[in-house]
Amino acid sequence: MKNIVITGGAGFIGSHVVRLFVNKYPEYHIINLDKLTYAGNLANLKDVENKPNYEFIRMDICDFENVYKLFQDKHIDGIIHLAAESHVDRSIKDPFTFAQTNVLGTLSLLQAAKLYWESLPKRYENKRFYHISTDEVYGALQITDPLGIESPFTTKASSEHHQAYGHEFFVETSKYNPHSPYSASKASSDHFVRAYHDTYGMPTIVTNCSNNYGPYQFPEKLIPLFINNIRHRKPLPVYGKGENVRDWLYVEDHARAIDVIFHHGHIADTYNIGGFNEWKNIDIIKVLIKTVDRLLGRPEGADLDLITYVTDRPGHDARYAIDSRKLQDELGWEPSLQFEEGIEKTVQWYLHNQEWMDYITSGEYERYYEDMYSKR
Repeated sequence: MKNIVITGGAGFIGSHVVRLFVNKYPEYHIINLDKLTYAGNLANLKDVENKPNYEFIRMDICDFENVYKLFQDKHIDGIIHLAAESHVDRSIKDPFTFAQTNVLGTLSLLQAAKLYWESLPKRYENKRFYHISTDEVYGALQITDPLGIESPFTTKASSEHHQAYGHEFFVETSKYNPHSPYSASKASSDHFVRAYHDTYGMPTIVTNCSNNYGPYQFPEKLIPLFINNIRHRKPLPVYGKGENVRDWLYVEDHARAIDVIFHHGHIADTYNIGGFNEWKNIDIIKVLIKTVDRLLGRPEGADLDLITYVTDRPGHDARYAIDSRKLQDELGWEPSLQFEEGIEKTVQWYLHNQEWMDYITSGEYERYYEDMYSKR
């Protein structure tokens, strides 16, 4: 049995990766390692929490001694590292927390893996350290008029909307140029991961992914926040004029990509994961309004008046756009959903899971975990 640690497994993307691995690989022992900060919620994994090949351990990845002991006690073969502080606005207000978790936490995991694996007779054989990063480390791209470039994923992922807002895309060799404390902390962690391969020979892989959306996303992020606000007729705060462009990927497609790369990706390589699916923020907000209104039986456009333009975020990058053709060409991955399908599924999930949303927005889940673990 392979013993795999998935850090941040109670979070948004992490919970989807945990679920996929637990269900797909019953011969693996999947250890969900999560500190349970505000964005971690074990309710995201109710459907697998009693599976015999799943285990949850509450731990801070910055606690090197306990992380190292975990590797020794559980005989860890691989790590999929998703745990991170990830909200740009929070990083602007509190950069120290982002440096602590994203940089020193990653270094703690790297050093624990190094020491344990180097103590084994076969050292790094059949071991893997997979680090998940973001497209924001590359900086920003220029916005031009929509180009209507055809997606390479025309059979499954292209949509009527599909268009590119510039000729340039982030590729695996793009220069790092982070603009926020969040992206700077992730860029630093990426460099440490690559340095551990180059210095010690550790079998590492790094991936950089575009914006994810889907079920179980913490409702401070744009899509779940706005779905909930539309439902309750609350204002929809839009930075600047809403002209910033992002490439969007359905979270389950990201989890599938992680699965493929973890098992078949080339050691010391980098893969970009994206959907060739660019949207201006204001356009995606209008799609959300249209979809929520339709599913709630409201007149079309009834909630457009909720849009409120607010002062733009400092250092707000204009455009991110990922070129993931390397991943497609080398490992055969491609997105499975058109954006319209993914948004429909996502809106329906949040509308049908209001209890989950209320549990999060009330803060009840945080009080529950603090009470539960304080008694141990």
